Amino acid sequence: MIDQLFEFVQNHPLLVAAFLMVLLAWIFYEARNASSSGVTASQATQLINREDAVVVDTREAGDFKAGHIAGARNIPQSRIDSRMNELDKVKEKPIVVVCKSGQSSGVTVAKLTKAGFSRVFKLKGGMMQWQADGLPVVKK
Repeated sequence: MIDQLFEFVQNHPLLVAAFLMVLLAWIFYEARNASSSGVTASQATQLINREDAVVVDTREAGDFKAGHIAGARNIPQSRIDSRMNELDKVKEKPIVVVCKSGQSSGVTVAKLTKAGFSRVFKLKGGMMQWQADGLPVVKK
């Protein structure tokens, strides 16, 4: 098995090099995005308590009703472009964007930042991490 791998690498150096470059670029991209503008659950709690941060939950309505952060606004990611004007009144406040696992909230963070919101953060780990940390959720 290992011999076949070495033979493949020797026979296809350009293909292997291209694969490695794409792999490294993807790892770099993910590492950079994971650390940029993300806050932990405890940092989000501090923003909410000390600076009256606004929590925007981008999950669909069913998931939101099953459990969300107290005071969160439900604006599904698919409707963020049409409902962004709802956040104009809180443009100067910090905004914490929450999704299910912390993977898709980066898209909303980018859109809000492009629209002129200066302090937008994503919740690292999303609602899954929030609940894993034993923090309270509201159910409707």
